Amino acid sequence: MPDLKDYRDVTPDRFSQIRREATPAVLKAQVAHWPAVHMAQHSDEAVIDYINGHDTGEPAGVYVAPPQAHGRLFYGMDTQSYNFSHGPAPIPQILAEILKARDNPHPQGISLQSAIISKHMPGFGVENRLDILPDVEPRIWIGNGVVTRAHNDLNYNVACVVAGQRRFHLFPPEQVVNLYPGPFDRTIGGVPVSMVDIENPDLERHPRFAEAKAQMITVELEPGDALYIPYGWWHQVHSLSPVNVMVNYWWNEATQPAAPYEALYHAMLAIRDLPEDQRSLWKTMFDYYIFGSHGDPTAHLRPHDKGVLGDLTPGLIRRLKSAIVRALS
Repeated sequence: MPDLKDYRDVTPDRFSQIRREATPAVLKAQVAHWPAVHMAQHSDEAVIDYINGHDTGEPAGVYVAPPQAHGRLFYGMDTQSYNFSHGPAPIPQILAEILKARDNPHPQGISLQSAIISKHMPGFGVENRLDILPDVEPRIWIGNGVVTRAHNDLNYNVACVVAGQRRFHLFPPEQVVNLYPGPFDRTIGGVPVSMVDIENPDLERHPRFAEAKAQMITVELEPGDALYIPYGWWHQVHSLSPVNVMVNYWWNEATQPAAPYEALYHAMLAIRDLPEDQRSLWKTMFDYYIFGSHGDPTAHLRPHDKGVLGDLTPGLIRRLKSAIVRALS
């Protein structure tokens, strides 16, 4: 896997071109002009004071792990428990605890995750804007030396480093087969995560990870840098400094009348446990009708004959949903 390309002074038009390449990209110094980045370059205390100055008082969700977890937010002894606790807390209290733990060689892991900036610190959002995504809602992540396990998001993502350094390990979507995803029912942060310890893998237990590692891209970002992560790319995130601040932007322009995961659940009910010869048929049917592996499956039909295979108009969406509800009931 080649190294990531670095881009500077990325404009909205240039970003559209980068997106068409469908691979991650580093946007060097893309947000270096942000006031928050300038504060972070001055000192940890300065950026913390800056964030506190914009705080609305709304509690935010925080993850806390004991020192023996070494900042690695994961399951406990098995997948029925976690090695961290999670709950709401005032942002100034969270930031005070992060500063307090800064000089501790074995601190507890602290991570405020995915706080919506317009809700918790709207003034911060006004003063620190990402011009290539002016209409996307930003979220803020603040913590110390924590590790977020490899996972993928069903969104596009631009992650902007404000304070501290971050290391990302990236894997193409097709490496899901080699990353050993964990349970759907008890996730770490809402999506399945890799069960592999990526930086210290047990290849006897997870032998296919060797192939994923051969495709892994690793990049480290400094304050002011941003990283574009395409839809579905797996990524593990390491916060490398005692005080880390990141702002990210998730978005998806695709029209989704239903969530793709729901279709996956339905397929588990309807297809997964069929005999092999029948599953093979349905794989062919999905390739033909859903993924268009042989071109437009309706090209030979007249418009009035396409029926449920036609364009997803509001009326057809209602018709399909009604049919699914009837079938499941």
